[in-house]
Amino acid sequence: MEWIIILAIVAFFAWRMMPSKGVKSISTDELKPMLKDKTKQFIDVRTPAEYKGRHIHEFKNVPLNILKSKLDKLDKNKEIVVICQSGMRSSQAAGILKKSGFTNVTNVRGGMSAWRG
Repeated sequence: MEWIIILAIVAFFAWRMMPSKGVKSISTDELKPMLKDKTKQFIDVRTPAEYKGRHIHEFKNVPLNILKSKLDKLDKNKEIVVICQSGMRSSQAAGILKKSGFTNVTNVRGGMSAWRG
């Protein structure tokens, strides 16, 4: 019986980590050359404290819990690249952006945990 519960929990987190439909997923190595591209919007969805502790200069902090209230500040015509600590919150953010009409959304796999900048 316990293994069913464990399996359900593992399946749930695996599902949560799946990229949203139509969202590109890139590695931190693929991110590096993109940072100079002024046509892209870079959004870090971690908390302000996490962001303050360590962040990539080009990323603007828009915490996941307030993202929906800040959508009007983002340009739907520009690609949005989202990052968090591990990739889970940015995957959620990518889903929110897609559902809100943003068509060009990219999630950074592994997030800041994988960043070696």
